[in-house]
Amino acid sequence: MIHPSAIVDPAASLADDVEVGPFSIIGADVEIGAGTVVGPHVVIKGPTQIGRNNRIFQFASIGEDCQDKKYAGERTTLSIGDNNVIREACTFHRGTVQDNGHTQVGSDNLFMVNVHVAHDVVIGDHGIFANDTNLAGHVHIGDWVILGGATQVHQHCLIGSHSMCGAGTVVLKDIPAYVMAQGYPAKPHGINVEGLRRRGFAKDSIQRVRQAYKTLYRQGLTLAEAIEALQRDDDAAVQLLLQTLEAAKRGIIR
Repeated sequence: MIHPSAIVDPAASLADDVEVGPFSIIGADVEIGAGTVVGPHVVIKGPTQIGRNNRIFQFASIGEDCQDKKYAGERTTLSIGDNNVIREACTFHRGTVQDNGHTQVGSDNLFMVNVHVAHDVVIGDHGIFANDTNLAGHVHIGDWVILGGATQVHQHCLIGSHSMCGAGTVVLKDIPAYVMAQGYPAKPHGINVEGLRRRGFAKDSIQRVRQAYKTLYRQGLTLAEAIEALQRDDDAAVQLLLQTLEAAKRGIIR
């Protein structure tokens, strides 16, 4: 299962059925779970933990030192969940001690060609990150997020679950859950209704999310006033939107 030209450090821990392609390098302190396939010319540096049934394509660099100038060789980590597809030339960096020292990627995500995941990024599950998308340091991404090709996300931004960015979007502030965004800088363009339908959201919940969007963006309220208004709605979907608003550190897109 490991090609003769691959180099696997004795201090790495690979499940018995892990496949490693030609000329790939697996470093010390790397753990790879069952069913994962590492293609040719992949470099994985530890400390990195990779779960089950992932597929990593050629020329990916996983677990490398970050590009933050403050990084001074401290022991930091990267974890990747299960069932992710990481396509050609993707780069995932470990964390920094200035944050939690850890970069975290969930499960069931698709990272298309040349996606960059910087230090201390936290990514949920079921996301799609199209070609040439760049996530700067300390970015947090929720579940079921779709980022169109060449989306650029500024450091410390939060992108809420079920949101969606069009191709070439530049994200400089937080994007609340469910919101569709486009442009440079990103501007809101309604709710990702079709995505919510596909994921089985009840019609009433979708309608209440749409009304919450109007409260947030079309009534001339400040963010604090909108949060106060939305706190009166106990629908679980609206409460998820409210959580992203309350967690906003950079302000939200307007």
